[in-house]
Amino acid sequence: MKSRPLADSEKSFALVMNTGDEVLPALLEFARTNECGASHFTGIGAFSRVVLGYFDWETKDYVRIPVSEQVEVISLLGDIALEKGEPKVHAHIVVGKRDGTTMGGHLLEGTVRPTLEIVLEESPSPLRREYDPQSGLALIRL
Repeated sequence: MKSRPLADSEKSFALVMNTGDEVLPALLEFARTNECGASHFTGIGAFSRVVLGYFDWETKDYVRIPVSEQVEVISLLGDIALEKGEPKVHAHIVVGKRDGTTMGGHLLEGTVRPTLEIVLEESPSPLRREYDPQSGLALIRL
């Protein structure tokens, strides 16, 4: 993955991932290296495979939805906040298949092919996630 700042006065970056890059580990490493604790990002590109997630309220876990074919990343939206002092990536995605149908959900895994272009903006004040016993998730607390 390559990246560069987009502005001197704020933390705004363009990230470009290449074939074979795994999206979530790459984003997490970028967040650690650049001390991102309150970011939001958008992206477009394509994957050779992706695993979507649907949060099942009853089981308090994600149902895994594997898509084992080339797809277009129509919309990637997410944020990075701190959980126990470490950055945590939370992303949702819509992908398009060859026949024009779409699928969407929580991004659990994604392998880039041929590229993924992300614009990430960092806010000056960190956001923090805390465990919510009702949902079983770490949610942003303001």
